[in-house]
Amino acid sequence: MRRGYSFRPRGWALVAAAAACVVFIALGNWQSRRADAKRALARELDEAARAAPLELPAAPVDAGPLIHRRVAARGVFVAERTVLLANRMRHGRAGYEVVTPLKLGDSAWHVLVNRGWVAAPASPGVIVTRTPEGVQRIDGIALERLPRALEATAPSSGTVRQNLDIAAFAAESGLALEPLVIEQHSDTDDGLERDWPRADLGIDRNASYALQWYAFAALAIVLAIVLSFRRGPER
Repeated sequence: MRRGYSFRPRGWALVAAAAACVVFIALGNWQSRRADAKRALARELDEAARAAPLELPAAPVDAGPLIHRRVAARGVFVAERTVLLANRMRHGRAGYEVVTPLKLGDSAWHVLVNRGWVAAPASPGVIVTRTPEGVQRIDGIALERLPRALEATAPSSGTVRQNLDIAAFAAESGLALEPLVIEQHSDTDDGLERDWPRADLGIDRNASYALQWYAFAALAIVLAIVLSFRRGPER
């Protein structure tokens, strides 16, 4: 006679499934909360970018309250201290981000301005950039640091570099630098592109991780149910 199957839960399977569900759901909730927090941050960044700019004084500032806020600074570019950050991609093309210190008013203080992007020349040669002269009013977003690129060798000096650290550049150049960078959004007729990519906050990644953990919880339940079906005695 054929043996049928009956639903006879295994104690250990139920305990293991329950424990796994608790862990997986907790991890899923944690990733969901992170995604929600990053969505809230993204909304704050959008609102800050649309707000009236905060004027940067010609004096030392506390960078914390200004980060990701729209700011404005008035001063003169120190063209001879311009740094070109290499291997920056736009629209599938390699190029450079142009970073120049801005001397704030009549003070000794400066702020680094990421002025924009210029394409690399078709053949090796001089990279031509134009620095606006005279007093400029720069409008943009305050950032904690310049975006970093992978650097295979030791940090370089000179005009063309992979990365630029604010504190290290201040020590190297002797300039008194504010502890922030302005990502320039205003136009200064310098030929640079300023279609800045939006920062990837990883919202989609956290949401997908949450879905993955919830799927694991569902799988644990399914496995517990499957293991609870056992063959009965032959009839």
